[in-house]
Amino acid sequence: MVFFCCCSISNALFNMLVVLVLRFFSGVSLLVKGSSQVLIPLTLALWQGHMTSYMSSAPSVTNLWTTPNNVIQLADMVSTESYHLLSGKKTLIFSLRPTKSFPLSLTQMKIRVPRTLAFASAKGKGKAEGGVEAAIVGDNNTSTERNWSFDFPESKAEFCLVDSEACQNLSSVLEKLNALRSHLLAAEKWNASRLQSCDRKYLECATNLIHYMALRSLDTEQLKSYLASLGLSSLDNNNNLSVLSNLDATINLLMKSPMESWKQQKGNKIIEKNDKGRVLSSYKESLLGKLREGKRTHIMVTVGKEATESETFITDILKAGASVIRINCAHGDPTIWGEIIKRVRRASQMLEMPCRVLMDLAGPKLRTGTLKPGPCVMKVSPKKDAYGNVASPAIVWLSVTGTEPPPHLSPDATMFVQDHEFLAGLQIGDSVRLYDARGKKKKLRISKEFDVFSSTGFVAECFDTAYVESGTELCVKGNRGRRLFGEVVDVPPKESFVRLRVGDLLVITREGSFDEPSVTVPGAHRLTCPSGYLFDSVKPGETIGFDDGKIWGTIKGASPAEVIVSITHAGPKGTKLGSEKSINIPQSDIRFKGLTSKDIKDLEYVASHADMVGISFIRDVQDITVLRQELKKRKLNDQLGVVLKIETESGFENLPLILLEAMKCLNPLGVMIARGDLAVECGWERLANIQEEIMAICKIARVPVILATQVLESLVKSGVPSRAEITDAASGRRASCVMLNKGKHITEAVSMLDTILHTKLTYKKLDSGNLH
Repeated sequence: MVFFCCCSISNALFNMLVVLVLRFFSGVSLLVKGSSQVLIPLTLALWQGHMTSYMSSAPSVTNLWTTPNNVIQLADMVSTESYHLLSGKKTLIFSLRPTKSFPLSLTQMKIRVPRTLAFASAKGKGKAEGGVEAAIVGDNNTSTERNWSFDFPESKAEFCLVDSEACQNLSSVLEKLNALRSHLLAAEKWNASRLQSCDRKYLECATNLIHYMALRSLDTEQLKSYLASLGLSSLDNNNNLSVLSNLDATINLLMKSPMESWKQQKGNKIIEKNDKGRVLSSYKESLLGKLREGKRTHIMVTVGKEATESETFITDILKAGASVIRINCAHGDPTIWGEIIKRVRRASQMLEMPCRVLMDLAGPKLRTGTLKPGPCVMKVSPKKDAYGNVASPAIVWLSVTGTEPPPHLSPDATMFVQDHEFLAGLQIGDSVRLYDARGKKKKLRISKEFDVFSSTGFVAECFDTAYVESGTELCVKGNRGRRLFGEVVDVPPKESFVRLRVGDLLVITREGSFDEPSVTVPGAHRLTCPSGYLFDSVKPGETIGFDDGKIWGTIKGASPAEVIVSITHAGPKGTKLGSEKSINIPQSDIRFKGLTSKDIKDLEYVASHADMVGISFIRDVQDITVLRQELKKRKLNDQLGVVLKIETESGFENLPLILLEAMKCLNPLGVMIARGDLAVECGWERLANIQEEIMAICKIARVPVILATQVLESLVKSGVPSRAEITDAASGRRASCVMLNKGKHITEAVSMLDTILHTKLTYKKLDSGNLH
């Protein structure tokens, strides 16, 4: 490495030093005193107004400000084996900028290798006019000492490391960076009409998004590699809110003096960090609401009819950490939706926990038709061992309709009884007799009693398998002729489905073309589809997926009335396919409408009851245009939050244009990564990269992101999470909100997700003595 030392001096001093240097330093070397006793060749060259010194040294430096009467430390050397910013030959540039002149008498120059190179100023009395002392070794190894004195102006020291080879490339790199900047500004000008139509609230976001996409359109890998070698961040680093500001900072850092650039960059980073937190939180809060104290990420929970069947369900999930409730308009009706929203508002007010409601419009999604409900019968079965003997009885909850068991109780079956007198007369130890749906005599034994709100419930044990249906009579014969009679009511119908195996044939019929029940018949299974898009667009040979990719098949034939599918992928024992399950045809170019007639009808209800509306299956700008028109008709231009669900490949590819179009509205804006359909449409192996790209684009555009589909799914359904699910949920910290789907163990899942998202990582301090 070479030390390049520049200090401003007067013309008279310059002329004096020229003579001095030529006389005493011609053909000599400076003896370096220190632990290593290394000889370092020294040459002095003088320019007008500067004194320059070249010498080799170790590759790391630090700096202290120059002061008249203190040591000026120029370099703090480290071992040459360590890796540093620049490779190859290096140059240390040290400059002294004059501010005002004052006399500085140097009495000694010390060079210590490998630790420190320093100039020491005089401190002792009588030495004020002393001079620099240096030991000079000539070619014949004779040693002489020379003293001189001169005045230095008051200065501030600056330094930097510059690769001699990189210096040659620096000009070229700056040219490329400036050309890149011109490219971003040209893209902004090219899209001026789009920016002008954006709402003022989103103008800066839209501009930044255009800059980002312009940057991503170029191959900047070599440029980013060069900047990385200097320790500079990537040009498309989305941790910086402004792409253009990041580029300008990089250019300034390379052009300006290092110390000024470092101070300016340090100050800018502090400002940008504060701005970043403030700006992102404002957009997040406008859409999702204010976060609770100590929270950084919202938790959204999908609920359905089950929320209306329990008095404590909504309260429990809010206490566990949920701050947004999602209702899927593809299921249920306004009566159920209204009851859910009423309970959410009441629980939120009672607990003083803010909670918003998102309602997803069904969208033009292909789904299987509704199968005819099965019989209203439930199976109550005890657990048996390997020999078929009863290991433990089945636990049955007995109560009036709508009274759910306590949260800690997980019964195998729930029986609602219509007669209050029957329940009031029950006692622990009673035997409840009944004849099941097969006409077989069965018995339940009352084991526990619970007070639930204003009602009472009982736990009964059943040691025999029984099939109980609505209308089943219950009878209790007690002591002293005590008799009680009741009747089982509201047994839910069995879910209808077809079980598909590899090699099976499935016939999908246009809904309404046949009225016979969907039953399993030799050679083919039958289902319906309410959408005509399926029958009008598919072709033989195309692949088709069902239920978020759990079942796959190949289309063997198609007509306006039916489609014949050969199943190519299913579970080893077959996979169930029921009502209202998704249908995906990735290879088909189906042209859907942005909003269906059902969506427009449901939008009226959503606008008056919910805080946000989810728009399903967004594909291109035209879908957003239709949405904007419908919002404008209903004067919802600034009230209702809009969540764009990205679940198709076209929606992903058109995301920047979709966001720019959506920014024409004042409505709070967000994006949901619907990973279920997205994986099926784009391919499982691409999902991770697509998710990262969507999050990067939305972060640059300052649009909140909701991460959805199969988050902690094993925990929600079985009560035990997988290890991969835990790390997947932790990645949700980068999103504004994480969504959980409904399931039996949803409350436990919300609690665990809240812990995962908001637990701070702590590092254990290591004992320095253990490192040696």
